[in-house]
Amino acid sequence: MKQADVKAVVREKYGEIARQVTRGSKASCCGGSSSCSDPITSNLYVDGETVGLPAEAVTASLGCGNPTALAQLNLGEVVLDLGSGGGIDVLLSAKRVGPTGKVYGLDMTDEMLVLARENQRTAGVENVEFLKGEIEQIPLPDNTVDVLISNCVINLSADKDRVLAEAFRVLKPGGRFAVSDVVVRGAVPATIRRNVELWIGCVAGALEEEEYRSKLAKAGFENIDVEPTRIYRVEAAREFLAGGDIAVDAIVPQVDGKFMSAFVRARKPLTTQAKTCCAPVCCAGERTTEER
Repeated sequence: MKQADVKAVVREKYGEIARQVTRGSKASCCGGSSSCSDPITSNLYVDGETVGLPAEAVTASLGCGNPTALAQLNLGEVVLDLGSGGGIDVLLSAKRVGPTGKVYGLDMTDEMLVLARENQRTAGVENVEFLKGEIEQIPLPDNTVDVLISNCVINLSADKDRVLAEAFRVLKPGGRFAVSDVVVRGAVPATIRRNVELWIGCVAGALEEEEYRSKLAKAGFENIDVEPTRIYRVEAAREFLAGGDIAVDAIVPQVDGKFMSAFVRARKPLTTQAKTCCAPVCCAGERTTEER
């Protein structure tokens, strides 16, 4: 699927989810299917964490982890949440960084931004700003944020290299990448993978673990770590998968335990080496004082 098509599908899907929440319905990656057990988004936040948050922020939560609990957020830091949705992780981060810090939430879906800003108003939180934009083109200057978080959103992008390059750009030197995402561990046949991804709902293109590490390193990150937080047992999806044109008993051994939510950590180096210019034309005009 082309990148523009992926964005259109994601925008429509999450716009409808925001509308569901606004109408008072429970959000679901699975579209309300009775056969969907929603193994990703359930029970991610403990009751004490969400006290004081608007019910709509909690209801609209469709993440696969809790990056605000796993990331080390400090007072006074600047945080960016990619794909902030209804704003639950933005509001939780705002508590952790305190009034001297700031949290940006970035989302491309108008309905989610309306919902998030209303949740911010209801919560009375001032050190938060929601931005409209795409995670492949973050509307912030270079070296802006201390910590970049995201909750089950990077897997939705058709251009993950661009997302990670943008994440690297906006982080300050020494800044931390701390996201929850769905990750695949090991090879899974494409036809089977599509069926399992339908079961776990909010997944458009989860990266294989080593590919995730490789792409982070290519973007310039160091200290890369992928820590499983929830492993999906495909046996639990037997009823769902049986509805498709696949032999469930045959596929379970091939994929069981290979899909997982993971906490992905990395760091932008304190210093980055300047790229060497090899083409004479690219350095035209960059003459030394002596040459001038």
